[in-house]
Amino acid sequence: MLRIAVPNKGSLSEPAAEMLREAGYRQRRDSRELVLPDPDNDVEFFFLRPRDIAVYVGAGTVDVGITGRDLLLDSESQAVEHLALGFGRSTFRWAAPVGEMSDVSHVEGRRVATSYPGLVAAYLAERGVSAAGIVRLDGAVETATRLGVADVIADVVETGTTLKAAGLEIFGDPILRSEAVLVRRTGTDEPTGLDVLTRRLQGVLTAREYVLIDYDVPLALVEQAVAVTPGLESPTVSPLHNREWAAVRAMVRRSETNRVMDALYDLGARAILVTSIHACRL
Repeated sequence: MLRIAVPNKGSLSEPAAEMLREAGYRQRRDSRELVLPDPDNDVEFFFLRPRDIAVYVGAGTVDVGITGRDLLLDSESQAVEHLALGFGRSTFRWAAPVGEMSDVSHVEGRRVATSYPGLVAAYLAERGVSAAGIVRLDGAVETATRLGVADVIADVVETGTTLKAAGLEIFGDPILRSEAVLVRRTGTDEPTGLDVLTRRLQGVLTAREYVLIDYDVPLALVEQAVAVTPGLESPTVSPLHNREWAAVRAMVRRSETNRVMDALYDLGARAILVTSIHACRL
């Protein structure tokens, strides 16, 4: 039975549960449940703190888990990224009082406050920068410079509004672009059942990224229409009762749907329909 760790709370919890639900797995109805067996799918779920998941996976206590890329790298565990899951995206950046720093080299000899000391230490070491010290804080990192705890901070940044309110500005390149990832233990064979889980999650990712588009088009324009909707391998082209027309079906990226519909209509296609994909296997 495949043992899967899932975030028990926080911003990754609900999206992770929803993705697993879309992949056909049971999910808990009571947030107090810590363990949830799913015998029909031969898996068992363990609901753990997101920060601890990579540690448990690296130690072999559970087989795989869902956590953030930032938390994985900060854990310094024996876990590795297996599959990016496309949600929970964030950017990890440097910030300091306005006008004081413009490049990571300016962190040399300064105190750094962060909730991710392992990640920050590794980043600085790779670039040959030595900080005076790394102060670990569990929250409210943006207040560290004003309170004299640190000279610079490294934190997750969304809009930057909170930093500006604290008198800070972003500088340098992003330390990391993070998102939710499926992790497994490094240096070992893939656990039994991981291939099925991977295919299911990839199916959800594809279903979220693509839609099905159906349309009718004159036979003389089929080749031009197919060039607009090439699909993944090749679109399906079927004859209609009116032999001068054909029906075409293809997968297109959800983000390009309206542009593709406009192009098809301008070309001469009609009865253009778009359908969401619930699940798929490629």
